[in-house]
Amino acid sequence: MTERVVLAYSGGLDTSVCIGWIAEETGAEVIAVAVDVGQGGEDLDVIRKRALACGAVEAEVADAKDEFADEYCLPAIKANALYMDRYPLVSALSRPTIVKHLVAAAKKHGATTVAHGCTGKGNDQVRFEAGISSLAPDLKCIAPVRDYAMTRDKAIAFCEENNLPIATTKKSPYSIDQNVFGRAVETGFLEDIWNAPIEDVYDYTSNPATPRDADEVIITFKEGAPVAIDGKPVTVLQAIQQLNERAGAQGIGRIDMVEDRLVGIKSREIYEAPGAIALITAHQELENVTVERELARYKRQVEQRWSELVYDGLWFSPLKRALDGFIAEANQQVSGDIRMTLHGGRAVVTGRRSERSLYDFNLATYDTGDTFDQSLSKGFIEIFGMSSKIAAKRDLA
Repeated sequence: MTERVVLAYSGGLDTSVCIGWIAEETGAEVIAVAVDVGQGGEDLDVIRKRALACGAVEAEVADAKDEFADEYCLPAIKANALYMDRYPLVSALSRPTIVKHLVAAAKKHGATTVAHGCTGKGNDQVRFEAGISSLAPDLKCIAPVRDYAMTRDKAIAFCEENNLPIATTKKSPYSIDQNVFGRAVETGFLEDIWNAPIEDVYDYTSNPATPRDADEVIITFKEGAPVAIDGKPVTVLQAIQQLNERAGAQGIGRIDMVEDRLVGIKSREIYEAPGAIALITAHQELENVTVERELARYKRQVEQRWSELVYDGLWFSPLKRALDGFIAEANQQVSGDIRMTLHGGRAVVTGRRSERSLYDFNLATYDTGDTFDQSLSKGFIEIFGMSSKIAAKRDLA
């Protein structure tokens, strides 16, 4: 029986060439799998037909936008997930979504191997292969660009020699990955970290310096999930999409950073994530109102570790799964409304309200009606500072 390889297929030059390339290198039949996580571009049926025309024996396409939003973006919102305190895991979240569909296709078609188009110096190779091995330990993984030295020049030559039905136009100066949660841009002149990004780099966001009227929005959450925008019910996908439009129009969600890649190098990345940044900012503030202090302090530690695990490709790991349970529990009381002003590249919280609020006006006020018993504070301070006071007496003696 002929071996079968499932290929993560985008419809572009490199993965189209991979179909025939893999067949030549391994003698295997190729099944192409394309997953729509809101990246835009061509119609899925066009992509499916191209895969077949390029030599795939089977081609599957999946509209996974709602799945991506509900099962991957929403946990990140609940976790306030920002790698290195800035990056909302745009690409990292989409990889396990795609992996799940690749593994399902491999089982369906009796494939022994899964292939992807990643290079040998990026994070995505790890995210794909660690994810695949966690869901299906018996599957092998190959990466033609990494394993068979499939450079772009070789890909173009292969395409022309085999008359593949795909344009071999000049490559964009940037490497771009995008989905409904955001957009990542790297390479080209951006590799010189002194060079400032130009407006041509951006697509999801408008220039925040352009004068425009502010936009006020009210986001309603239930147990950590966005459920309404300005009082109108939304799915998680719709919440992201609507805030991509509204926050993006105000230039919100632009991130220019040098990040620590898993493979050990530092990489300059430009991100656009208007909806993600608006939602995480709102969610963080609602947590400030509804989550008890000690739980909130500990959750911030969990958030950092959760973000690192997802960035590093360990979405399906036991630790990530255990932390998911903690984050879900911590979000049980995170319900209410956050009012934000979107303007000038910033999402600024201006109002909060919640039936689950821990904010007590009568305890917080300095005016008449204050119910806080200030006479208790002196003794509290004596006991709270006692260990430091004892140590100071010793150390200053």
